Amino acid sequence: MKRPEWLESVCSDTTFNFVSNPYPKKFEAVTFYLRFRKNNDVSHVFLRAREYGVEGLHEMHVAFEEKGLVYYSVEITIRDPFFNYHFYLVTENAVLYYNQKGISDSIPSEEFDFVLLAGYAAPKWVKDTVFYQIFPDRFRNGRPNLNVKSGEYSYQGFETSEEDWNTPAMEYKDGHNLDFRNGDLYGIIEKLDYLQDLGINGIYLNPIFVSPSTHKYDALDYFHIDPHLGGDEGLQHLIEELHKRGMRLLLDISINHTSSSAKWFNRGAEFFPKSEGAYNDRNSPYRDFYFFYDDNTYASWFGVQTMPQLNYTSEKLRDIIYRNPDSVLKKWLSPPYGIDGWRFDVADCMARNEIADVHEEVLREIRKELKGVNEEAYLVAEEWADCSLDLQGDRWDATMNYFGCGRPVREFAGAKDLYLERNDVLRSLDIRLTARQFADRVIQFYARIPCPLHLLQFNLLDSHDVIRLHTIASVSPAALQAALIIQFTLPGTPSVYYGDEISIGGFDRRREDAGCRFSFDWDWAEKPKSVKTRAFYQKLIALRRQEEALREGSFKFVFAEGFTVAFARFTRKEVIFTIASMEDEERIVPLPLADFGVEGKVPATDCLGSPILADYDSAGSLKIRVPAGKAFVVKISSVDCLYQ
Repeated sequence: MKRPEWLESVCSDTTFNFVSNPYPKKFEAVTFYLRFRKNNDVSHVFLRAREYGVEGLHEMHVAFEEKGLVYYSVEITIRDPFFNYHFYLVTENAVLYYNQKGISDSIPSEEFDFVLLAGYAAPKWVKDTVFYQIFPDRFRNGRPNLNVKSGEYSYQGFETSEEDWNTPAMEYKDGHNLDFRNGDLYGIIEKLDYLQDLGINGIYLNPIFVSPSTHKYDALDYFHIDPHLGGDEGLQHLIEELHKRGMRLLLDISINHTSSSAKWFNRGAEFFPKSEGAYNDRNSPYRDFYFFYDDNTYASWFGVQTMPQLNYTSEKLRDIIYRNPDSVLKKWLSPPYGIDGWRFDVADCMARNEIADVHEEVLREIRKELKGVNEEAYLVAEEWADCSLDLQGDRWDATMNYFGCGRPVREFAGAKDLYLERNDVLRSLDIRLTARQFADRVIQFYARIPCPLHLLQFNLLDSHDVIRLHTIASVSPAALQAALIIQFTLPGTPSVYYGDEISIGGFDRRREDAGCRFSFDWDWAEKPKSVKTRAFYQKLIALRRQEEALREGSFKFVFAEGFTVAFARFTRKEVIFTIASMEDEERIVPLPLADFGVEGKVPATDCLGSPILADYDSAGSLKIRVPAGKAFVVKISSVDCLYQ
């Protein structure tokens, strides 16, 4: 039986397009909307909700019609903090069910329900932000007098080395994460004009706390900024300069583990007197901060003995990390600093191992404590796989979106999946991600988390942990450009990894972090490729920041065949289509304008200036001719919508 065309137009979510208030308080009355193309099949529409654990059916009625679309609505008082629901569409011979994953003809589980979160403390500024991730040691040297010198200290049996700025990053076997280029916080301050000119209004810094390594995920002391980066004063100065410009700052921290030379542990005693540490001292006041066995060995992160894991069964540890007014996480959120949020390293591992698992409890406590200091604080977790259980409104606001953005987009562009490439057997397979598979992977991520969190996800392609996409031989320049367009138009806030905008150097070598940690090339303006790439990033960033539909609009896939995908970001008055081809030949892609209630002439160029060849078919769809490997961002507006 042929599927009715109007089914493809069914749409709702919890953005401002379909609910009267996406961020209600408990016991507030909210109006819900569902829309689809006008038809004679649907006789009744119901919103099915779970209220105090009991199923409730609320009949919806036609609220208005607009541009060929009919909107059904119902008002419901939100009594549950977690209000989950889906819709029933009744026809003559069937009941159809609609949730975040789409339409089905059988009763669905609640796994993919729409969710409205009553009282959710959302950092609303995030949707208007484009982040720039900086690995501090490799961005800019502002004060040479702060430099780490060659042989200044030893760590884990190796000495520091001060390298020339333009020396390529060293593999671990050569540099041992002690090969400093000596970027610092003052260097970042010097280049804030550069970042603003690019369009950036948020910075994410890799760790800057006192630490012996270049990456600083092995902290010695969370309460102070590394003096080689500028110390506490340098961070305060940076924050003041950022906030003057209306820019935000996200700091990175690893509170899953410390260095074995940290003052609480101090195995090696290179940096603190041994009497302060717990190692080999069974009477240390910090001993219960870690997991010690009877033989005085200890639990560590992934067995790395220089990174002992913190033990959150210790109430004292919880106090000092996040509960006390002067705790680690609250100190930097509060004056005179006032950072705007935290990125939590290895958040999937935090507060759990084979000895004890208090992961969920600790995550909820952290949220409660930090939101009490600043309700708008942005809490981001490092997660690489399905993390939907931690994204339900009571733990993190977002994750570094490898699962719903970074991994599928990179693979669609021609790279190996970041997980599959870790295994010799899986890495050897010659497989390509199809458009349908790409869409399924993106949908399954967003469909399992509440819609208000869709707009908060930290969407990235590159980071300090993965090979830069533009250095991978199997990713063509056209595929890279298409991948960036997808990244910047998916729901969530995009992040640019430092130097990607100028095609910074690097190397493609599996499981070697040095390949993506080269020094920034401040001679970029003399290199035509860098200038051209940066100009493209400027266009993308400007588009993302100026278009309401991209910042907070609804989201829907409209085409996924072969190796070409198209999706829409839309409001009631306009729609922006992203079309991305990874094909070897041209394809015609129909864009169903009638499903979005918009009309308009075929634009001569897309939003980024690329010429468009298109016409309308008899059904009112805009048919775009998409050359092999090309991507477009096409905006269609309706000038006389009911809601302006």
